[in-house]
Amino acid sequence: MKTQTMNRDWIATARTLSEALPYLQRYDGATVVIKFGGHAMGDDKEMQSFARDIALMSQVGVKPVVVHGGGPMINEMLAKLNITSDFVNGKRVTDAATVEVVEMVLSGRVNKRIVQAINAEGGRAVGLSGKDANLMVCETTDPALGYVGTPVEINPGILHGLAEADTIPVIAPLGTGAGGETFNVNGDTAAGAIAAELKADRLLLLTDVAGVKNAGGDVVTELTPDQIREMTSAGTIAGGMIPKTETALAAIEGGVRAVVILDGRAPNACLLELFTDHGAGSLIRAPR
Repeated sequence: MKTQTMNRDWIATARTLSEALPYLQRYDGATVVIKFGGHAMGDDKEMQSFARDIALMSQVGVKPVVVHGGGPMINEMLAKLNITSDFVNGKRVTDAATVEVVEMVLSGRVNKRIVQAINAEGGRAVGLSGKDANLMVCETTDPALGYVGTPVEINPGILHGLAEADTIPVIAPLGTGAGGETFNVNGDTAAGAIAAELKADRLLLLTDVAGVKNAGGDVVTELTPDQIREMTSAGTIAGGMIPKTETALAAIEGGVRAVVILDGRAPNACLLELFTDHGAGSLIRAPR
């Protein structure tokens, strides 16, 4: 009985690989930007699963670019250092002391953990931040928020070089200002700006929800920008989903072919989205 079960598993695996062939061909050489964030970052098994997906994507010819967040880790470190934060309209004020902690956590602990995980799965990853090679030049988003930046210029030369060397960039969302300031950048915003500059085939926004939901609470698997705007006006899209859909719309307007909002905690979420008929999450793209 055990042998028969194993044989059935092998057959199912072979069938899955065969069915994936058109998608493997479709994405060969394609640039895919992945925003990695949420609670999956803090779980070792989910981190390993994500890293394996990224390594496999690179192995089959996809050009992945990873941009990560790290809010919970920043909060943890600020608490340890007894650094209190002020908030304006629900948004953290990033003062000089806070931005130093943000850079330490994002470029150090979080970035290197992701790089190490991908390399452990056979990938070839290199960590950097938006400050390296002036990758992401920013302006102040709102003076009341301190060192929070909005990207105004993306210089992707370093990313092109890494892609040519079959190396996976893992990018911490920090930017540099005209005067050499360090800016904390929202991870989704950073990923969207980089994806637009690269004219990426896909931007995958990994989060803690299954996707964009309609008024009945069901995930909508495919949406147009106009439908996103209508659902936002109606209040169906609300709360934390609004900035993600705004990032998606900006990325599409900037030249990204499609954006997918999906649950990063789901096993093999990236592979399901790219290499299966079923996909995962909510795909947003202009009408064809």
